[in-house]
Amino acid sequence: MSDDATVQQILNESKTIAVVGISHKQERASYKVAKFLMEKGYTVIPVNPKYQELLGQTCYATLEDIPVPVDMVDCFRRSEDIPPIAESAIKIGAKVLWMQLGVVNEEAAQMAEAAGLKVVMDKCPKMEYRG
Repeated sequence: MSDDATVQQILNESKTIAVVGISHKQERASYKVAKFLMEKGYTVIPVNPKYQELLGQTCYATLEDIPVPVDMVDCFRRSEDIPPIAESAIKIGAKVLWMQLGVVNEEAAQMAEAAGLKVVMDKCPKMEYRG
């Protein structure tokens, strides 16, 4: 688990954030967090195969479909769904794998850390933001 200083460093250094599992429903945490991050100046890239566009941004089916470098992958998926997302995050050269509140997967964390990614589990960037 990342300490507060590491979390703040991640949030300060990350500029482009892919939000995996984002919903079009405005009441959902994934939508609210993505909108918050956009309002704070981050480039947010929605990732969900169900949608073409969210929050005025092109929505991609997979991380591999994103045509620009991604600093952080923020996961709004169940814990058991994280390992393939971690594999994709590694494949695209992301620097951070972030699992939202309630999302913990040690296998995915170890895989990502072994590939050089920083890993945050069971935290929300909106709640951790100090900017």
